[in-house]
Amino acid sequence: MPTPVVLVAGLHAGARAAAVDRLLQEHQGAVALHHDLRAVTTGRVSRLVRDRFRVLDLTEIRLAHGCVTCTVREDLLPQLVRHAATAAPLIVDLWDSVEPRSVAEALDPELFALTCVLTALDAEHLPHDLSRGEPLARSGRHAAAGDERHLAEVLARQIEYGTALYLHGSDEDDVELSTAVLGHLAPHTPVLHDALPPVTGAALCPQELADRVDPATAQLPSEATTDEIVTVVWNRRGPLHPGRFFDAVDELVTESVRSRGRFWLATRRDRMLAWDAVAGVVSVEDAGPWLAALPEAAWELTSPARRTAAALDWDPVFGDRVQHLVFTGPDLDRERFHALLDSCLLTQGESVPCDDPFAHVLDLREIA
Repeated sequence: MPTPVVLVAGLHAGARAAAVDRLLQEHQGAVALHHDLRAVTTGRVSRLVRDRFRVLDLTEIRLAHGCVTCTVREDLLPQLVRHAATAAPLIVDLWDSVEPRSVAEALDPELFALTCVLTALDAEHLPHDLSRGEPLARSGRHAAAGDERHLAEVLARQIEYGTALYLHGSDEDDVELSTAVLGHLAPHTPVLHDALPPVTGAALCPQELADRVDPATAQLPSEATTDEIVTVVWNRRGPLHPGRFFDAVDELVTESVRSRGRFWLATRRDRMLAWDAVAGVVSVEDAGPWLAALPEAAWELTSPARRTAAALDWDPVFGDRVQHLVFTGPDLDRERFHALLDSCLLTQGESVPCDDPFAHVLDLREIA
């Protein structure tokens, strides 16, 4: 029978440690593994293994290449196999900036049953950290040489991928505000403060976890208002004028804290584009073809979740092509956001422009 594995992720080391300590206390046979990646760029990583009573192993290991992928492949997975026969559940305490998806998808389902992805968060620091657009390297939290990710984007993805969110902190105001923020960013995920989720139940499917966050199938938040926090949803059918939308990007990004979704441009009719922005850092990427651009025979090659999402969005004229963008931030003006985005749509009778300012981003990535 596969050994249960729990992934504990999150930028806030103190919150993660508190969650792991509670898991060890609540599950007598549990063992926790942690890799300290502060010196990973030099090829050195510190491994800590402990149970509820003591440290079982503290070793410095050397890697051929300093990165998270090497750590997982060369040391974490062999250590999980080593301890699987005598410990359950196995708790993987992930380094600050490690995103749990890569680890979840590396687990062999014949050996391990991933039962929970718990993102641990500090209630005091969460709202502020979501607005920090600084690079991870500046705070010493990078996970490899050349890691160009930003603090807030990693935190947002850790929140959105988790199957449960654990808030650590005793200040009632901090907990209340952070709970409200999480309710906007991950409305379908349970937020826990005084308890932990069950971690010995049925195995999770990594593909289903990926479907929850991938652009084509993501469970995007709905319209919501909680005190000063507002989530605005913009959903339209027709194509965007690439020039006008490009000009609107700065305003959209600077006025919201977190935004994501899928959209299409008049100049790229067959391509779904993914929008991902947090704390002023925006990414636009090609997420593959719309199903409407493919022959029906090719639809069977896509995932069931992809076909379901397309069917829910299907339009007799545009197929599954859709503008679906979601913005969250303090005191967002829904009418103004809608007016700005609506002004970016190609108007009836307007010709498709020849220039595409997104080309220097999208085409260069495609070549690379």
